[in-house]
Amino acid sequence: MAETTAAKNATLPKEVFAVEVPNHDLLKLAYDSYLANSRLASATTKTRGEVRGGGKKPWKQKGTGRARFGSTRNPIWRTGGIVFGPRGNENYTKKLSKTSKRVAVKQALTLANEAKKVVIDDIKTTGKTAEIAKYLDDNKFARRVLVVTEKTPELLRATNNVQRVKLVSPTYLSVFDILNADTIVISTKSLDSIKTWLTGGEA
Repeated sequence: MAETTAAKNATLPKEVFAVEVPNHDLLKLAYDSYLANSRLASATTKTRGEVRGGGKKPWKQKGTGRARFGSTRNPIWRTGGIVFGPRGNENYTKKLSKTSKRVAVKQALTLANEAKKVVIDDIKTTGKTAEIAKYLDDNKFARRVLVVTEKTPELLRATNNVQRVKLVSPTYLSVFDILNADTIVISTKSLDSIKTWLTGGEA
């Protein structure tokens, strides 16, 4: 798993890793878009037509001194239905154009490069988790590591049980993953794919 000569001599393309970041508005938009698109509409509530009870009038209409009520399913009752509550079919997605997404990813990579988080290296493994653990320890990658490379069965098997490592393909990079990573390890082949993708290639 040693660093190859190609990786040692690789240089980061300035059009991807050294772009202008005038402000963080686009990064915030891309970050929020990622979270919103990952959100599941799992919360659901019952309306007054779905809660139990309410078949009998709580008390008679007149003579009690209390307000008139026809059903305990009324939303103002503690056991009543919920008004305008989540129904489980809400759409939380936020759309971001391809151009904006690519610009945001380039800005995130630029900030990561300025923070000395980007490492160019070709990780070799036979599929053993111990090899990846040793690689991380040898390079003192102690926290969250984002590995950007073409996925192979061996690499997937070796990193699946390492909680602090996330493996992504080069064209699936997101602002969320880049900003949350403490170290970004990019293979030399992926470096070319990222440059092609972010400078006008297909998403």
